[in-house]
Amino acid sequence: MFAAMIVNLYSTLREPPEIEFEHELILHRQFGDAELVTHLGEMMGIACDGGRREMSPPLYGVMRHLERTKHHYRLQVDPDAMDPLAVWGWESNVIVKMSDDSFRDPAGRILVHGDTGEAEGNATVPYPIDAIARSGEVREALAAMGIDTTSELPPVFGEGEVILRPDDEVGWRTLAVFITAVRAESLATGKPISYDQLKAKSPMAFEALSPAERKFMETYPPDEQSIFNFAWRYEALYTLQWALGLHSELTFANEICDVPKVAEIMVSRPDREIVTSARLRPVSQILDALEMNQHLLWIARNATIQQHEVPAGIDGGVLSERQHALNWLVQFGGAVWDDIDTPT
Repeated sequence: MFAAMIVNLYSTLREPPEIEFEHELILHRQFGDAELVTHLGEMMGIACDGGRREMSPPLYGVMRHLERTKHHYRLQVDPDAMDPLAVWGWESNVIVKMSDDSFRDPAGRILVHGDTGEAEGNATVPYPIDAIARSGEVREALAAMGIDTTSELPPVFGEGEVILRPDDEVGWRTLAVFITAVRAESLATGKPISYDQLKAKSPMAFEALSPAERKFMETYPPDEQSIFNFAWRYEALYTLQWALGLHSELTFANEICDVPKVAEIMVSRPDREIVTSARLRPVSQILDALEMNQHLLWIARNATIQQHEVPAGIDGGVLSERQHALNWLVQFGGAVWDDIDTPT
Protein backbone atom coordinates (compact mmCIF):
# COMPACT_ATOMS: atom_id res chain seq x y z
CA MET A 1 0.00 0.00 0.00
CA PHE A 2 1.36 3.41 -0.99
CA ALA A 3 1.65 6.20 1.59
CA ALA A 4 -0.79 9.11 1.59
CA MET A 5 0.44 12.34 -0.02
CA ILE A 6 -0.09 16.04 0.59
CA VAL A 7 -1.47 18.07 -2.32
CA ASN A 8 -2.21 21.78 -2.62
CA LEU A 9 -5.14 22.63 -4.89
CA TYR A 10 -5.82 26.10 -6.32
CA SER A 11 -9.31 26.75 -7.68
CA THR A 12 -10.21 29.97 -9.49
CA LEU A 13 -13.97 29.46 -9.08
CA ARG A 14 -16.04 31.50 -6.64
CA GLU A 15 -17.97 28.39 -5.64
CA PRO A 16 -16.18 25.14 -6.52
CA PRO A 17 -18.19 21.94 -6.12
CA GLU A 18 -18.00 19.96 -2.90
CA ILE A 19 -15.08 17.55 -2.57
CA GLU A 20 -16.63 14.09 -2.55
CA PHE A 21 -13.59 11.83 -2.92
CA GLU A 22 -11.82 10.40 0.12
CA HIS A 23 -9.49 12.96 1.70
CA GLU A 24 -8.37 14.66 4.89
CA LEU A 25 -8.72 18.44 4.82
CA ILE A 26 -5.67 20.11 6.34
CA LEU A 27 -6.32 23.71 5.27
CA HIS A 28 -8.84 25.78 3.33
CA ARG A 29 -8.34 29.45 2.56
CA GLN A 30 -10.55 31.56 0.32
CA PHE A 31 -10.70 34.93 -1.39
CA GLY A 32 -10.57 37.80 1.07
CA ASP A 33 -8.19 36.03 3.46
CA ALA A 34 -5.00 38.09 3.78
CA GLU A 35 -3.01 34.92 4.42
CA LEU A 36 -4.14 33.59 1.03
CA VAL A 37 -2.70 36.65 -0.72
CA THR A 38 0.64 36.12 1.02
CA HIS A 39 0.63 32.41 0.26
CA LEU A 40 -0.16 32.91 -3.43
CA GLY A 41 2.70 35.38 -3.70
CA GLU A 42 5.00 32.74 -2.27
CA MET A 43 3.70 30.15 -4.72
CA MET A 44 4.29 32.48 -7.66
CA GLY A 45 7.83 32.93 -6.41
CA ILE A 46 8.30 29.16 -6.38
CA ALA A 47 6.76 28.77 -9.84
CA CYS A 48 9.11 31.32 -11.42
CA ASP A 49 12.07 30.36 -9.21
CA GLY A 50 12.30 33.86 -7.81
CA GLY A 51 12.20 35.40 -11.29
CA ARG A 52 15.10 33.34 -12.58
CA ARG A 53 13.05 31.16 -14.94
CA GLU A 54 12.47 32.20 -18.51
CA MET A 55 8.79 32.89 -19.05
CA SER A 56 6.98 30.24 -21.08
CA PRO A 57 3.27 29.88 -21.96
CA PRO A 58 2.70 27.17 -19.29
CA LEU A 59 4.53 29.17 -16.62
CA TYR A 60 2.65 32.34 -17.58
CA GLY A 61 -0.61 30.38 -17.37
CA VAL A 62 0.26 29.08 -13.91
CA MET A 63 1.18 32.59 -12.70
CA ARG A 64 -2.08 34.07 -13.96
CA HIS A 65 -4.02 31.13 -12.48
CA LEU A 66 -2.51 31.74 -9.06
CA GLU A 67 -3.42 35.43 -9.30
CA ARG A 68 -7.04 34.44 -9.98
CA THR A 69 -7.25 31.80 -7.24
CA LYS A 70 -10.33 32.03 -5.02
CA HIS A 71 -9.84 28.84 -2.96
CA HIS A 72 -6.75 27.04 -1.71
CA TYR A 73 -7.14 23.53 -0.32
CA ARG A 74 -4.40 21.47 1.29
CA LEU A 75 -5.43 17.83 1.42
CA GLN A 76 -3.98 14.51 2.41
CA VAL A 77 -5.07 11.89 -0.09
CA ASP A 78 -4.26 8.29 -0.91
CA PRO A 79 -2.83 7.58 -4.38
CA ASP A 80 -6.04 5.78 -5.38
CA ALA A 81 -7.93 9.07 -4.92
CA MET A 82 -6.01 10.81 -7.70
CA ASP A 83 -8.47 9.80 -10.45
CA PRO A 84 -11.55 11.24 -8.70
CA LEU A 85 -9.41 14.24 -7.69
CA ALA A 86 -8.69 14.83 -11.38
CA VAL A 87 -12.41 14.78 -12.23
CA TRP A 88 -13.15 17.26 -9.43
CA GLY A 89 -10.10 19.32 -10.43
CA TRP A 90 -11.30 19.88 -14.00
CA GLU A 91 -14.78 20.80 -12.72
CA SER A 92 -13.24 23.21 -10.19
CA ASN A 93 -10.65 24.74 -12.55
CA VAL A 94 -7.76 23.65 -10.37
CA ILE A 95 -4.01 23.44 -10.67
CA VAL A 96 -2.15 21.12 -8.31
CA LYS A 97 1.10 21.75 -6.47
CA MET A 98 2.90 18.64 -5.31
CA SER A 99 5.50 18.26 -2.56
CA ASP A 100 8.29 18.30 -5.19
CA ASP A 101 7.32 21.93 -6.00
CA SER A 102 5.92 20.95 -9.40
CA PHE A 103 2.69 22.57 -10.61
CA ARG A 104 0.39 20.23 -12.50
CA ASP A 105 -2.90 20.17 -14.32
CA PRO A 106 -5.78 18.21 -12.74
CA ALA A 107 -4.68 15.04 -14.56
CA GLY A 108 -1.27 15.26 -12.89
CA ARG A 109 0.66 16.35 -15.98
CA ILE A 110 3.50 18.74 -15.21
CA LEU A 111 3.01 22.40 -16.14
CA VAL A 112 6.09 23.67 -14.28
CA HIS A 113 8.71 21.16 -13.15
CA GLY A 114 10.02 21.83 -9.67
CA ASP A 115 13.67 21.65 -10.76
CA THR A 116 13.80 22.51 -14.46
CA GLY A 117 10.66 24.61 -14.88
CA GLU A 118 9.82 22.62 -18.01
CA ALA A 119 6.35 21.34 -18.90
CA GLU A 120 5.14 18.04 -20.25
CA GLY A 121 4.06 18.41 -23.86
CA ASN A 122 0.44 17.48 -23.23
CA ALA A 123 -0.04 19.41 -19.95
CA THR A 124 -2.96 21.86 -20.06
CA VAL A 125 -3.60 24.96 -17.96
CA PRO A 126 -7.32 24.75 -17.11
CA TYR A 127 -9.72 27.54 -18.08
CA PRO A 128 -13.51 27.74 -17.77
CA ILE A 129 -15.41 26.85 -20.94
CA ASP A 130 -16.98 30.31 -21.26
CA ALA A 131 -13.57 31.98 -20.93
CA ILE A 132 -12.16 29.83 -23.74
CA ALA A 133 -15.19 30.61 -25.92
CA ARG A 134 -14.92 34.35 -25.24
CA SER A 135 -11.24 34.35 -26.17
CA GLY A 136 -12.02 32.57 -29.43
CA GLU A 137 -14.74 35.06 -30.31
CA VAL A 138 -12.39 37.99 -29.74
CA ARG A 139 -9.70 36.41 -31.93
CA GLU A 140 -12.28 35.91 -34.69
CA ALA A 141 -13.49 39.50 -34.38
CA LEU A 142 -9.95 40.84 -34.61
CA ALA A 143 -9.18 38.59 -37.58
CA ALA A 144 -12.27 39.97 -39.35
CA MET A 145 -10.80 43.45 -38.81
CA GLY A 146 -7.48 42.32 -40.27
CA ILE A 147 -5.70 42.55 -36.90
CA ASP A 148 -3.35 39.74 -35.91
CA THR A 149 -3.07 38.71 -32.27
CA THR A 150 -1.22 35.97 -30.42
CA SER A 151 -2.40 32.44 -29.74
CA GLU A 152 -0.43 32.37 -26.49
CA LEU A 153 -2.42 35.01 -24.60
CA PRO A 154 -4.55 33.12 -22.05
CA PRO A 155 -8.27 33.84 -21.64
CA VAL A 156 -9.40 36.30 -19.00
CA PHE A 157 -11.85 35.36 -16.26
CA GLY A 158 -14.85 33.10 -16.73
CA GLU A 159 -18.13 34.27 -15.21
CA GLY A 160 -17.80 31.67 -12.45
CA GLU A 161 -14.40 33.06 -11.45
CA VAL A 162 -14.95 36.77 -11.25
CA ILE A 163 -15.98 38.79 -8.20
CA LEU A 164 -16.87 42.29 -9.34
CA ARG A 165 -16.44 45.31 -7.13
CA PRO A 166 -19.64 46.38 -5.33
CA ASP A 167 -21.72 48.89 -7.27
CA ASP A 168 -21.34 51.68 -4.74
CA GLU A 169 -17.57 51.17 -4.53
CA VAL A 170 -17.38 51.79 -8.27
CA GLY A 171 -19.44 54.95 -7.83
CA TRP A 172 -17.04 56.21 -5.14
CA ARG A 173 -14.07 55.37 -7.37
CA THR A 174 -15.44 57.50 -10.21
CA LEU A 175 -15.56 60.50 -7.86
CA ALA A 176 -11.91 60.10 -6.87
CA VAL A 177 -10.67 59.48 -10.42
CA PHE A 178 -12.59 62.50 -11.70
CA ILE A 179 -11.34 64.98 -9.10
CA THR A 180 -7.70 63.98 -9.65
CA ALA A 181 -8.07 64.15 -13.42
CA VAL A 182 -9.65 67.61 -13.13
CA ARG A 183 -6.73 68.84 -11.03
CA ALA A 184 -4.21 67.34 -13.45
CA GLU A 185 -5.97 68.95 -16.41
CA SER A 186 -6.07 72.34 -14.68
CA LEU A 187 -2.34 72.19 -13.98
CA ALA A 188 -1.50 70.97 -17.48
CA THR A 189 -3.39 73.87 -19.05
CA GLY A 190 -1.83 76.48 -16.78
CA LYS A 191 -5.15 77.21 -15.04
CA PRO A 192 -4.69 75.45 -11.69
CA ILE A 193 -7.70 74.86 -9.49
CA SER A 194 -6.72 74.95 -5.83
CA TYR A 195 -6.99 72.04 -3.42
CA ASP A 196 -9.49 73.99 -1.30
CA GLN A 197 -11.70 74.80 -4.29
CA LEU A 198 -11.83 71.17 -5.37
CA LYS A 199 -12.53 69.91 -1.87
CA ALA A 200 -15.32 72.42 -1.39
CA LYS A 201 -16.82 71.33 -4.71
CA SER A 202 -16.63 67.60 -4.05
CA PRO A 203 -15.89 66.61 -0.43
CA MET A 204 -17.08 63.05 -1.09
CA ALA A 205 -14.40 62.62 -3.75
CA PHE A 206 -11.75 63.38 -1.16
CA GLU A 207 -13.15 60.65 1.08
CA ALA A 208 -12.57 58.16 -1.76
CA LEU A 209 -8.98 59.09 -2.65
CA SER A 210 -6.39 56.35 -2.76
CA PRO A 211 -3.02 57.03 -1.07
CA ALA A 212 -1.37 57.91 -4.40
CA GLU A 213 -4.28 60.17 -5.36
CA ARG A 214 -4.20 61.92 -2.00
CA LYS A 215 -0.47 62.54 -2.32
CA PHE A 216 -1.02 64.05 -5.77
CA MET A 217 -3.84 66.29 -4.53
CA GLU A 218 -1.85 67.50 -1.52
CA THR A 219 1.41 68.17 -3.37
CA TYR A 220 1.99 71.57 -4.92
CA PRO A 221 3.36 71.72 -7.41
CA PRO A 222 3.35 68.04 -8.41
CA ASP A 223 5.96 66.86 -10.90
CA GLU A 224 5.15 66.88 -14.61
CA GLN A 225 5.03 63.09 -14.88
CA SER A 226 2.38 62.90 -12.16
CA ILE A 227 0.32 65.56 -13.91
CA PHE A 228 0.59 63.62 -17.16
CA ASN A 229 -0.35 60.32 -15.49
CA PHE A 230 -3.38 61.67 -13.67
CA ALA A 231 -4.65 63.55 -16.72
CA TRP A 232 -4.71 60.20 -18.54
CA ARG A 233 -7.09 58.91 -15.87
CA TYR A 234 -10.00 60.37 -17.86
CA GLU A 235 -9.69 57.19 -19.95
CA ALA A 236 -10.04 55.00 -16.85
CA LEU A 237 -12.99 57.11 -15.74
CA TYR A 238 -14.67 56.70 -19.12
CA THR A 239 -14.27 52.94 -18.76
CA LEU A 240 -15.77 52.94 -15.27
CA GLN A 241 -18.67 55.07 -16.51
CA TRP A 242 -19.24 52.61 -19.35
CA ALA A 243 -19.24 49.74 -16.84
CA LEU A 244 -21.96 51.61 -14.94
CA GLY A 245 -24.06 51.93 -18.09
CA LEU A 246 -23.44 55.66 -18.49
CA HIS A 247 -22.19 55.22 -22.08
CA SER A 248 -23.96 53.00 -24.60
CA GLU A 249 -20.74 51.46 -25.86
CA LEU A 250 -17.02 51.31 -25.20
CA THR A 251 -15.68 52.84 -28.38
CA PHE A 252 -12.81 51.34 -30.34
CA ALA A 253 -9.54 52.43 -28.75
CA ASN A 254 -8.08 54.38 -31.69
CA GLU A 255 -8.71 57.79 -30.15
CA ILE A 256 -9.06 59.35 -26.71
CA CYS A 257 -12.46 59.52 -25.05
CA ASP A 258 -14.79 62.51 -25.27
CA VAL A 259 -13.45 64.27 -22.18
CA PRO A 260 -16.12 67.02 -22.05
CA LYS A 261 -18.86 64.37 -22.14
CA VAL A 262 -17.12 62.31 -19.45
CA ALA A 263 -16.86 65.42 -17.28
CA GLU A 264 -20.46 66.47 -17.96
CA ILE A 265 -21.70 63.10 -16.67
CA MET A 266 -19.87 63.72 -13.40
CA VAL A 267 -20.99 67.33 -12.83
CA SER A 268 -24.60 66.87 -13.95
CA ARG A 269 -25.58 64.94 -10.79
CA PRO A 270 -24.80 65.31 -7.09
CA ASP A 271 -21.96 63.12 -5.87
CA ARG A 272 -24.28 61.25 -3.50
CA GLU A 273 -26.57 60.30 -6.37
CA ILE A 274 -23.60 59.04 -8.43
CA VAL A 275 -22.79 56.62 -5.61
CA THR A 276 -26.30 55.52 -4.67
CA SER A 277 -27.48 55.02 -8.25
CA ALA A 278 -24.39 53.11 -9.40
CA ARG A 279 -25.28 49.80 -11.07
CA LEU A 280 -22.79 47.68 -12.97
CA ARG A 281 -23.48 46.10 -16.33
CA PRO A 282 -23.86 42.31 -16.53
CA VAL A 283 -20.59 40.55 -15.82
CA SER A 284 -20.57 39.00 -19.31
CA GLN A 285 -20.34 42.45 -20.93
CA ILE A 286 -17.50 43.52 -18.66
CA LEU A 287 -15.59 40.31 -19.41
CA ASP A 288 -16.17 40.76 -23.16
CA ALA A 289 -14.62 44.23 -22.89
CA LEU A 290 -11.74 42.94 -20.79
CA GLU A 291 -10.93 40.13 -23.25
CA MET A 292 -10.93 42.49 -26.22
CA ASN A 293 -8.90 45.13 -24.40
CA GLN A 294 -6.35 42.57 -23.23
CA HIS A 295 -5.71 41.47 -26.82
CA LEU A 296 -5.53 45.01 -28.15
CA LEU A 297 -3.14 46.01 -25.39
CA TRP A 298 -0.89 43.05 -26.18
CA ILE A 299 -0.96 44.04 -29.87
CA ALA A 300 -0.04 47.66 -29.07
CA ARG A 301 2.77 46.68 -26.72
CA ASN A 302 4.13 44.05 -29.09
CA ALA A 303 4.18 46.53 -31.96
CA THR A 304 6.18 48.94 -29.81
CA ILE A 305 8.65 46.22 -28.81
CA GLN A 306 9.05 45.05 -32.41
CA GLN A 307 9.18 48.67 -33.64
CA HIS A 308 6.28 48.06 -36.00
CA GLU A 309 3.39 50.33 -36.86
CA VAL A 310 0.50 49.83 -34.44
CA PRO A 311 -2.41 48.36 -36.45
CA ALA A 312 -5.77 50.10 -36.88
CA GLY A 313 -4.49 53.19 -35.09
CA ILE A 314 -5.03 51.67 -31.66
CA ASP A 315 -3.75 53.86 -28.83
CA GLY A 316 -1.64 52.08 -26.20
CA GLY A 317 -2.21 54.83 -23.64
CA VAL A 318 -5.98 54.53 -23.95
CA LEU A 319 -5.76 50.75 -23.72
CA SER A 320 -3.53 50.84 -20.63
CA GLU A 321 -5.97 53.07 -18.76
CA ARG A 322 -8.91 50.90 -19.77
CA GLN A 323 -7.04 47.81 -18.64
CA HIS A 324 -6.32 49.42 -15.29
CA ALA A 325 -10.00 50.17 -14.75
CA LEU A 326 -11.23 46.78 -15.97
CA ASN A 327 -8.66 44.84 -13.93
CA TRP A 328 -9.72 46.82 -10.87
CA LEU A 329 -13.38 46.02 -11.53
CA VAL A 330 -12.71 42.27 -11.63
CA GLN A 331 -10.35 42.49 -8.61
CA PHE A 332 -7.40 41.21 -10.62
CA GLY A 333 -4.77 39.91 -8.22
CA GLY A 334 -6.84 41.20 -5.29
CA ALA A 335 -5.03 44.53 -5.66
CA VAL A 336 -6.19 47.99 -4.65
CA TRP A 337 -6.45 50.79 -7.21
CA ASP A 338 -2.89 52.09 -6.82
CA ASP A 339 -1.40 48.60 -7.15
CA ILE A 340 -3.34 47.25 -10.14
CA ASP A 341 -1.14 45.42 -12.62
CA THR A 342 -1.84 45.23 -16.36
CA PRO A 343 0.23 42.28 -17.63
CA THR A 344 -0.18 40.93 -21.15
